[in-house]
Amino acid sequence: LGLDRPAHIRYIDWWAGVMQGDLGTSLANRRDIAELITFRLSNTLFLALTAAAISVPLALILGVLAALYRNGIYDRSVNVVTLGAVSAPEFLTAYVLILYFSVKLGWFPSLSNIDANTPFIEKLHQATLPAVTLMAVILAYMMRMVRASIINLLASAYIEMAHLKGMPKLRVIVKHALPNAWAPIANIIAISLAYLVVGVVVVEVVFIYPGLGQLMVDSVSNRDIPVVQACAMIFAGTYILLNLTADIVSICTNPRLLHPK
Repeated sequence: LGLDRPAHIRYIDWWAGVMQGDLGTSLANRRDIAELITFRLSNTLFLALTAAAISVPLALILGVLAALYRNGIYDRSVNVVTLGAVSAPEFLTAYVLILYFSVKLGWFPSLSNIDANTPFIEKLHQATLPAVTLMAVILAYMMRMVRASIINLLASAYIEMAHLKGMPKLRVIVKHALPNAWAPIANIIAISLAYLVVGVVVVEVVFIYPGLGQLMVDSVSNRDIPVVQACAMIFAGTYILLNLTADIVSICTNPRLLHPK
């Protein structure tokens, strides 16, 4: 472990190894960490991408419809449901889904038994409840933020001018409001995806899903510091990268910056 050396020297040496692709060796089973986390990381990415692929377009559609029918029955109903979804912690949502869809109906397994040889369809079936749990939180948050962004833009002068010209409300939103809302919406999506990747830890623990979050929790229990460091670095790097992507997309999609004149 090199405990006879100063902490800052060990930290610098660890980063030097990371820059060369050497994440170290697990203290629990003496396996190479890069080899250990490859399968787990692919499972986490599969779960996160599955949830994101469904929740992002669905949040955009629901948010646009909520803004289009503002203060109507649909808007109020969706707001109540999404507020409840945002307020409920992930583990509570997960246990409710397990109780209903696994214990009572038996449609999906309560535990995700996935290995390297699991077929794609079976893998998707095993990951359904964890993915829905993640979707419940980020979908509700993104939908509310999309709705708020579009409603804020609908009060702009150029939107009022479009209405005065007789344009249909849906066309006003799609043609005039959405292009100017892409910057805040892109930021919201990136932040939600960053939370999705980091917040997957709780969901993986509940469903015993063999992902990076479950590996990190197991490594904390085993006091396997090198593995914990590697997992934390991946989560932190992903979060920073997604936030950086959000800033870049916000700049590139801002009409006032693209067309300053």
